[in-house]
Amino acid sequence: MSSVPDGKKLVRSPSGLRMVPENGAFNSPFSLNEPQWVPDKECPSCMQCTKKFDFLTRKHHCRRCGRCFCDKCCSKKVTLPRMCFVDPVRQCGECSRVSQKEMEFYDKQLKVLIGGGTFIVTLGTSEKSETMMCRLSNNHRYLFLDGESHFEVELSRISSMQVLTEESTPEGGNCRASGMLLHYKPMGSQDPKQLRMEAAEDKKTASSWLAAMHKVVLCDQISP
Repeated sequence: MSSVPDGKKLVRSPSGLRMVPENGAFNSPFSLNEPQWVPDKECPSCMQCTKKFDFLTRKHHCRRCGRCFCDKCCSKKVTLPRMCFVDPVRQCGECSRVSQKEMEFYDKQLKVLIGGGTFIVTLGTSEKSETMMCRLSNNHRYLFLDGESHFEVELSRISSMQVLTEESTPEGGNCRASGMLLHYKPMGSQDPKQLRMEAAEDKKTASSWLAAMHKVVLCDQISP
């Protein structure tokens, strides 16, 4: 499945224009579905400040949660990549804060992972290692490892991850990520496999990639 091109199509929804995968099976694992809007007849007043809606006080729906608010409580237009919106969209105060926090994840961690890093890769208990470029696929679903050979690991099938560290200076002190140990289940199998990755020459880039990967898999994977 990962070999299918990441085609995109432009669609219009009640919330705005979205650029989404042509094949829904290739949605990013970090994506969110658009919420169902609270029907107008069920919200006579702002769900934040309780101000009643009338001819002068118009109601607006937050594009992230779908609830009704007055203009004052839902005035911010914030980028929402998790729903694939082309432009910033109107969000309530609570949702806009969450979306702004998520932008660091999209602007930094995901870009680092897609950019890739070079590692010495060992599969299972094999004594043979291979220097490979490891990167996250554009749809965020797979790790691609390319060298003399090529293979893929689906993110959702990673069961555990351990970051390997080393002292960043000869004198000791701060440690930095130098590799990682993954356990995953290949497609069509329930038998776990082990993958060991150790930073190659460019250790600074590899360390940044590992830190981003750690955030995705274990720490603060974006929550709905």
